[in-house]
Amino acid sequence: MIFESCLLPELESGVVLTVITSKDNPSVKLYMKLSSSKKERRNSGLYVLEGFRLIEDAVNEKALLKQLFFTEDAYEKYSDELSQVDLKEVKILIISNELGIKISCTEKPQGVFAICEMPPARSLEKEIIKSGKYVVLHGLQDPGNLGMIIRTADAVGMDGVILSESCELYSPKVIRSTMGSAFRMKIFETRDTDELFSCLEANGIKSYAAVIDKDAVDLRTITFEGGCAVFIGNEGNGLPPEVASRCTVKATIKMSGHINSLNAAMATGIFMWEMSGNSIH
Repeated sequence: MIFESCLLPELESGVVLTVITSKDNPSVKLYMKLSSSKKERRNSGLYVLEGFRLIEDAVNEKALLKQLFFTEDAYEKYSDELSQVDLKEVKILIISNELGIKISCTEKPQGVFAICEMPPARSLEKEIIKSGKYVVLHGLQDPGNLGMIIRTADAVGMDGVILSESCELYSPKVIRSTMGSAFRMKIFETRDTDELFSCLEANGIKSYAAVIDKDAVDLRTITFEGGCAVFIGNEGNGLPPEVASRCTVKATIKMSGHINSLNAAMATGIFMWEMSGNSIH
């Protein structure tokens, strides 16, 4: 357990919290709106988390928790760990087990939910590392792929993930599938491709377009030295030609047999593994 030590007032004083049973409770209604609506998340600057370990990771990485919900069973189950949690500014609510099932987005709910405030947007221009290794996701649509790529980037030690016209970072499915890596990785968002290329070029960062093209450079022959960024495109259509053509190098994963493409997350993982100084050949 890595939480800072601070007894919850409710646990310390023995006060019994009222159990919420209705979906019409304002806090529960807000949670449900944030869980289902991208527009609501964008307009409010809030997002949701589900699962004790994910919320534990969020707290450890100084995520801005605003409200925390426990089902009756979960509150009892995690009471010992709760006694060590630093939640001075967090509103704690207890909901019925039945309500917990209704608001959950998972097959096996743990009964722990949170509403968090989005952190300020990162500035690539201010935080970019000239010798850094980055992955740029342009037009990626599948939340599961995005989450897996962020998690893999964390695992291999990438310096950042850049989202360019890709699916929403704060989608519950994306956050859940990162398994905590979304709180540890530097993640940048941009909708201006021209500015992105200008920033990379100004910092001497070489760009690689991941493409399916027999004339592209075989990934296995590339030595990634200095700063570099690999561009990954949409799952179905790949990178737009105008984006691929602006990259320094077009690179491809040579495949054997009758396979001519890989899942976007798998292909990105192979590129990041090579970029991080490892090798699959």
